[in-house]
Amino acid sequence: MEINTHNAEILLSAANKSHYPEDELPEIALAGRSNVGKSSFINTMLNRKNLARTSGKPGKTQLLNFFNIDDKMRFVDVPGYGYARVSKKEREKWGRMIEEYLTTRENLRAVVSLVDLRHDPTADDVQMYEFLKYYEIPVIIVATKADKIPRGKWNKHESAIKKKLNFDPSDDFILFSSVTKAGMDQAWDAILEKL
Repeated sequence: MEINTHNAEILLSAANKSHYPEDELPEIALAGRSNVGKSSFINTMLNRKNLARTSGKPGKTQLLNFFNIDDKMRFVDVPGYGYARVSKKEREKWGRMIEEYLTTRENLRAVVSLVDLRHDPTADDVQMYEFLKYYEIPVIIVATKADKIPRGKWNKHESAIKKKLNFDPSDDFILFSSVTKAGMDQAWDAILEKL
C-alpha cells in the first residue's frame, strides 16, 4: 500500500466508543509513557512539524486522538500513562478508556508501544506489553531517543529492554530517533505489514 504521509490531519478526539469514527479504515494505536516522545514520533512519521502537539507538560493528551492518513489508515494516539501529576481517579478513567479502545476496536491492527531507549522499561511499560500479549494484539516496540545514546551502546540498551519486557522475538523491535529519523523506514515497513 502506498501512503502519502503529507495528506494527514487530526480527525477527531474521542473519550469513548460513541465518538470513534465509523468506517473500516485500519488503525494503528500509539501507546507509551507521557514523556516518551509519542508526539515527536507521529510528527516524524508524517513529516510534519506540529500535527501532533508536543508539549512541555506531559500528560496533555487526555483523549484518544485519531489522525487520518491519506484516507487509507489512521494513527490513534492514546493518553500517555505513568504521569504522576494526574489524580488516581483521572488515571483510572484513562485506563478504562484505553482498555475499551484496545480490546473492542475492530479497526485496530497493531499497537506501536513506545519505550525510552535510555532507560529500563517502567512497570507501566511492562504491564502494557503484557496486556497486548494477553489480548493477542500485534505489537511493534519502538525504542525512542536513540540519538541520545552512542551507537556503540544501542545493543546493550536494546538487550536490557527486551529482557525487562520478556520480549517475544516474533514482535518487531525498532530503534528510533525523531531527531535523525533513524528507524523511520523500518517503523513504516512494520506498520504497513500489519495493515
